[in-house]
Amino acid sequence: MIILKPVSTSQIIKFIGRGEACTKLILRDEQDNTETTIVTDFSVSSYYLAASLVFDLKEGRTYNLTAYNNTDIVYKDKILCTSQTESDYSINDGEYIEHSTNNDYITL
Repeated sequence: MIILKPVSTSQIIKFIGRGEACTKLILRDEQDNTETTIVTDFSVSSYYLAASLVFDLKEGRTYNLTAYNNTDIVYKDKILCTSQTESDYSINDGEYIEHSTNNDYITL
């Protein structure tokens, strides 16, 4: 899973693909099922395909990433958009409340 921030500045995305070229990315928003196509050239750096791109992502959403070299799929992954730092990330941030119990039970 690739973690990106909901900012309008460029972010570096890198992955190990099935080949040494990537010409476009297709991002599909899992919540509203819309697709965005990003056409760019990736550079090869130590087995990684890397590019610095500006993404239009929304906080708390996940996206399906499909990378193409012309018509061939070279990589598939998921992108999570969050403003939390990776070390502090919790999927339940602000949503889960732990209920305390004394675990009383009756045996028959």
